[in-house]
Amino acid sequence: MAEASSANLGGGCEEKRHEGSSPQSVPPGTTISRVKLLDTMVDTFLQKLVAAGSYQRFTDCYKRFYQLQPATQRIYDKFIAQLQTSIREEISDIKEEGNLEAVLNALDKIVEEGKDRKEPAWRPSGIPEKDLHSVMAPYFLQQRDTLQRHVQKQEAENQQLADAVLAGRRQVEELQLQVQARQQAWQALHREQRELVAVLREPE
Repeated sequence: MAEASSANLGGGCEEKRHEGSSPQSVPPGTTISRVKLLDTMVDTFLQKLVAAGSYQRFTDCYKRFYQLQPATQRIYDKFIAQLQTSIREEISDIKEEGNLEAVLNALDKIVEEGKDRKEPAWRPSGIPEKDLHSVMAPYFLQQRDTLQRHVQKQEAENQQLADAVLAGRRQVEELQLQVQARQQAWQALHREQRELVAVLREPE
């Protein structure tokens, strides 16, 4: 009976070792996404965890219980299944809370874009002042250029407004001159009419 149980122990342990997706062999030079690498690491960890907590060790830890109830294989299987499920759920929660998939995909994209760069990547020189200047100077120069463009745009708009105001003033002045000219012409016409009426009223 004990020999049969031992045989079952070995079989159960081997089955558990091969459970889950094993890391696939990847040809050299092939790029694997970091999300897949993380999933592979989790699968490998679970396989090693199951291998470390084999059925033999399980029965050794609970030897008296095994002697009273030799059919502990199902208990072990259920325990391992629940343990794997719990670990996978915890990993999934961590990935969702930290938005790991989006972060890792963004990191993959940055690495892929960096492969096409011909200039060497930035490395610290060991002098903090120089490194800070090399990083911050382009940023401040860019900000200065942006502000200069905004200032130039605002100055151009202000100039347009000033030109529009001057044009409006000239139009007002021209209208005032036209009004004055018409007023003077009307006054002259009125004087001529009065003079004409006065001449007509004089006795012959």
